[in-house]
Amino acid sequence: MTVLQEATTGEAAEPAAEAPADARGRVAELRDIRKQAVDGPSEAATAAQHAKGKLTARERIALLLDEDSFNEVEPLRRHRAAGFGLEAKKPYTDGVVTGWGTVHGRTVFVYAHDFRIFGGALGEAHAQKIHKIMDMAIAAGAPLVSLNDGAGARIQEGVTALAGYGGIFQRNTRASGVIPQISVMLGPCAGGAAYSPALTDFVFMVRETSQMFITGPDVVKAVTGEQISQNGLGGADVHAEVSGVAHFAYDDEQTCLEEVRYLLSLLPQNNRETPPPVATDDPADRRCESLLDLVPADGNRPYDMRKVIEEVVDDATFMEVHERWATNVICALARLDGQVVGIIANQPQSLAGVLDIEASEKAARFVQMCDAFNIPLLTLLDVPGFLPGVDQEHGGIIRHGAKLLYAYCNATVPRIQLILRKAYGGAYIVMDSRSVGADLSYAWPTNEIAVMGAEGAANVIFRREIAAAEDPAAKREQMVKHYKAELMHPYYAAERGLVDDVIDPADTRRVLIASLAMLRTKHADLPSRKHGNPPQ
Repeated sequence: MTVLQEATTGEAAEPAAEAPADARGRVAELRDIRKQAVDGPSEAATAAQHAKGKLTARERIALLLDEDSFNEVEPLRRHRAAGFGLEAKKPYTDGVVTGWGTVHGRTVFVYAHDFRIFGGALGEAHAQKIHKIMDMAIAAGAPLVSLNDGAGARIQEGVTALAGYGGIFQRNTRASGVIPQISVMLGPCAGGAAYSPALTDFVFMVRETSQMFITGPDVVKAVTGEQISQNGLGGADVHAEVSGVAHFAYDDEQTCLEEVRYLLSLLPQNNRETPPPVATDDPADRRCESLLDLVPADGNRPYDMRKVIEEVVDDATFMEVHERWATNVICALARLDGQVVGIIANQPQSLAGVLDIEASEKAARFVQMCDAFNIPLLTLLDVPGFLPGVDQEHGGIIRHGAKLLYAYCNATVPRIQLILRKAYGGAYIVMDSRSVGADLSYAWPTNEIAVMGAEGAANVIFRREIAAAEDPAAKREQMVKHYKAELMHPYYAAERGLVDDVIDPADTRRVLIASLAMLRTKHADLPSRKHGNPPQ
């Protein structure tokens, strides 16, 4: 019986006497073995995977990587567990395909669970393959993409399977901020397995076919009595809109993997490099005349900040992160004159652009990611303050708002602040003001930088005069105008050196590109320490 027969039938191999005697025979046997490893367990298993609307592990890798660039590692690995029926089933790859290839010509490491084998469940050999490819990615200084489609730990292998997850978590943490890590959820992910994606930089999900949760619907029902479906508990839309676990959600695997490729084109290989520049036909000195009409001078009128970003960046193209979660702040990757930049912007269309708990967390993590991977930061400011309310205070808005403050203060990449309109109170300080380390701060002539809005300020400062007036309403209006004229005029901050220049909105693109070019050689060091202790 050959090794191939053993893998196919699950029976114990006979002595090696039947092995081919000559080199050509051994090569032929190797080809048969490798074909078995590539083809998978059976055509029926592949058909079952396709019937669920899911691709196989190798089909996914083919979509992710450049054509014919995949180099597999340990395709002939098999488990060595005994008991519980496992000794009769020893398929090659042990349910995970690992290796490296290229995306847009740059090296990327990948591992993909094969749901056709043990439901993609993780066992000892399975985990060791993942550990190896993670170690290789860290050593090579190249991104790591995981294509997740597994049923959790392999119960038959007991604690060794759990220890395998521990090794993955440890490597996720060691690689954090060193190489980009992207998790693509293409099937179920339950229990402790969900923590590895949560430790990575970006999480992609596909609607209907991918779910993430710590305890499934059956356990939830047994413990709490709540009834809910798998998608309702941990589907793509839930994590993209409610929990914030997923950064991106798509309708199908093909679109999802194409967007992963696009994201990789915006990221460096590791923390020692900068993102690759690309040539652009969009002129660096292009005037943005439409910005004068996009942003109303009246601070109470909303507008779509995305249209401002489209007008300024190359070819009106950007990739928004966490688009549907904490929508009052926008986080996006884009290019200016071919160079990648991270954009954080208040969104006046959602909650008037205020900062709240979720927006602070979203922006803080994005700032940290950009700083880790040498991506300059551009902050577009139109913020009326932090969201007031009992729920926000009891939920820890102080603690969560401090996360964003900490992230900006800790960032050493080039940082530019642009104040479009309102910039009130602590939110102005937190959103990368000059006082917390922004390299340059610009403002449009419509800017209003102050402790609070003129109406609120006048009610506090002139409350006695207003109360004593014959016509309080007229007096209040008079005091509001007085406060605006004295402390909120567009040049007040510039006169005191808190804004580097007040610019024509139409010149925004040209000014930002020139400033980023100047800052490209910026060097800044943090004090020597193991790590900081950021607010949690």
